[in-house]
Amino acid sequence: MQIGVETSRAIENKRIFVVDDDEIIRAALQFMLHDENETHEVPGLQPAFAKAAESKPDLILLAVSIVQGEGVSVLSQIRERIPGAKILVVADSAKDEIARQCLASGAHGVLAKPLTIESVREKVDVLLGRRVGFAIPLTVLKTP
Repeated sequence: MQIGVETSRAIENKRIFVVDDDEIIRAALQFMLHDENETHEVPGLQPAFAKAAESKPDLILLAVSIVQGEGVSVLSQIRERIPGAKILVVADSAKDEIARQCLASGAHGVLAKPLTIESVREKVDVLLGRRVGFAIPLTVLKTP
């Protein structure tokens, strides 16, 4: 079942790895993204590295729990072993301390729970270059 899928995206081949040790979150994210992307569920980093040797992802959705277990240095390992892939950290909150450390260490964004189809697809589309993120233009007012 395809929910609100643009035809151009359905035929475009963007590959995403959902790397999470929580099978339910992995499956939910895969379901939300599979209509518009080639989305693969991967239970950990080593399987992700092995799978990337066969087919490199454009984007990695990385669970904050994996970063907690492996350390923030795992981001540099990912960049080294899967160059060019963007990294989106999936966390309980955008204010999560480890998620903030990930941003400081080179992650491209944080996807905060609760996960909805709209929020997940929007964040993924922005990182894949399909749409521009929301921004409010600022104008400097001159006072007389």
